[in-house]
Amino acid sequence: MAGPEPYLADPAELATFLKLPADDLRLLAALRAATRRFRGAVRHPVSLVTDDTVFLDGTGKAQLRLPAAPVLQVRAVLVDGVALQGVRVRREAGLLLYPSGCWPEWSEVAVTYDHGHDPVPEDVAEVVIDQARTIYRTDPAIQQVTTGTESVSFAATAAVGVTAQWAAAVEAHQLNRGDSA
Repeated sequence: MAGPEPYLADPAELATFLKLPADDLRLLAALRAATRRFRGAVRHPVSLVTDDTVFLDGTGKAQLRLPAAPVLQVRAVLVDGVALQGVRVRREAGLLLYPSGCWPEWSEVAVTYDHGHDPVPEDVAEVVIDQARTIYRTDPAIQQVTTGTESVSFAATAAVGVTAQWAAAVEAHQLNRGDSA
């Protein structure tokens, strides 16, 4: 399986904002952290993954939800080890439709498919860059300094906070919204 790209945004673009070289280790760590946060929030890799195999349980329903979308190509579907032909795909929703009836309950469904975006959508790259800039500029280890009777608090929440733009991008790219409680 070819996994997702390590970053959801170009390190060179972040480097321009921070006036640093694109191979700066702290810059790359911030970008990796922001990428992980976004992928965690939407619960899928977002960027292109080829030849990915997932194992799902049959649901007894006509539809089976894949864990990542958009679906670019379904290479194989096996139900309890037997190849299944005629499966239809709802590409953007990441749904497989059983060819005649319902996915057998208590069956193992193995799906090999390609999914994700290439290139990464601009709204995703933009919010990941913004989050990486915040992560880079915030030292979460120092939250408050007290000297005598004076105390100064730093923006520790900036390291974990999100913008309205971030929330909108997560909402637009999130899958399986019904189980996020």
